[in-house]
Amino acid sequence: MQRQINYLALAASILTFVLIAISMVVPWWQFKMGDPAIAEMALSPVTYNLAIFGTILTMPLIYALTLGSMLTLTAGGIIMLIYAFLPTKSYSKQLLGFGYKKPLYAVILFSIALLGVYFSAGYLGGMNVPINGSGTMSLPEAIGDVGVGVTVKVFSSLNWPFYIAIIVAVLCIAARIYHRKIIMSTPSVSAPTNQTVKPSSPSI
Repeated sequence: MQRQINYLALAASILTFVLIAISMVVPWWQFKMGDPAIAEMALSPVTYNLAIFGTILTMPLIYALTLGSMLTLTAGGIIMLIYAFLPTKSYSKQLLGFGYKKPLYAVILFSIALLGVYFSAGYLGGMNVPINGSGTMSLPEAIGDVGVGVTVKVFSSLNWPFYIAIIVAVLCIAARIYHRKIIMSTPSVSAPTNQTVKPSSPSI
């Protein structure tokens, strides 16, 4: 019998590893305030970089979250790779159930984090932080000189690794759907039944 392979899961697992590698170098989202920069932020689920006036700030909690996210994505990619070559095994559904959700969760949680930054900056600091694009930001008077409004240029962008992450998540969902087709096309092997043949009675 020809080996069944879920090629969608295989592509998703390979792209997951590629996504992790490029996300270490190219952030999913970056933000710059001022020119020259007053504050800069580069963020992805696997790494982050925050600098204010050229000084890099280290946050242990954010570091722990990005490290956990990287390990989770790596584990998901490995499990998806194993499943891709064993889609008809009895435990394949459990492997797929663990692996295919990880990129999807990364995209959803990252999007929620960006929205959290946008709304918290607006409601708590009175600052309009664009998610994607450029503009100007009015800083609170407490940050600038007393009685003088301060306006600075800001720039933010969703970079191409974020869109690759969306593609990976879609591939994982497609692999989950395609799994049903593989199972339905795989013939079930039934155990042979032992039948006892009664000897015929001799004719007189």
